[in-house]
Amino acid sequence: MDDVADLIRSVHPQRPVFRVRAPGAVVVQSHWTHWPCLFPQHGPGRKHERPIVLADWQERIAEKHPGGFLRGLFHSDGSRVRNWAARTVGGSTKRYAYPRWQFSNRSAQILDLCCWALDLVEIPWRRSGRWTVSVSTRDGVARLDALIGLKG
Repeated sequence: MDDVADLIRSVHPQRPVFRVRAPGAVVVQSHWTHWPCLFPQHGPGRKHERPIVLADWQERIAEKHPGGFLRGLFHSDGSRVRNWAARTVGGSTKRYAYPRWQFSNRSAQILDLCCWALDLVEIPWRRSGRWTVSVSTRDGVARLDALIGLKG
């Protein structure tokens, strides 16, 4: 939340930043009539029911800074979990656990943007569900950890 508040202040230092408590969350916000100019994807209705496309200038920034773009995606709609699997080895079942990142969103366009950015940094991913992108390889998880940091 501190990172988000600092970023908001860096864009418009004259505007106050508020933290508003909501059930199960704290919302970081700042009122400014020009936020929609910076985020033209924002609008009425659900994200998965309206177009979510980066403007050309946003795409250039995301290409130049894919780590920051991925950090925003995964820190808002992602999670780092410990997955487990079981295998039969020598007649006995062995269970092992491994970390993995998952990004979930109902917008196909937002999921595609996540996959696009992962491709930019050459992190292997797979669609593990209709609304989920997973990074499960040891190297991929380590690279994503280093690139975006753990969620706080």
